[in-house]
Amino acid sequence: MTRELEIDGRLYSGVELHTRHAVMLLIQGEQGNLGCGYFSLAPADKLGDRFAIVTGVKSFSDMLEAKVVAASSAALACGVEIGMAGRAALACMEK
Repeated sequence: MTRELEIDGRLYSGVELHTRHAVMLLIQGEQGNLGCGYFSLAPADKLGDRFAIVTGVKSFSDMLEAKVVAASSAALACGVEIGMAGRAALACMEK
């Protein structure tokens, strides 16, 4: 399921996919992505995409408050830091 999310005055796409045992969550901006722990950074690094990962989340609002545990090289280059909140990482990636 995809839905529009407004976060700090910007529009994002929120994608929620259910597996048998989990829910995959992705918040997608124009330039960056915030995903749950189900995702891998290897493709993002290979392609030069801005991607940060947060874990222990069950909703989009959880993702905004959770701490970034990993980020692609492109995300780090635009100011994302490990340990910052997902909301702040999204803002950095959209600059």
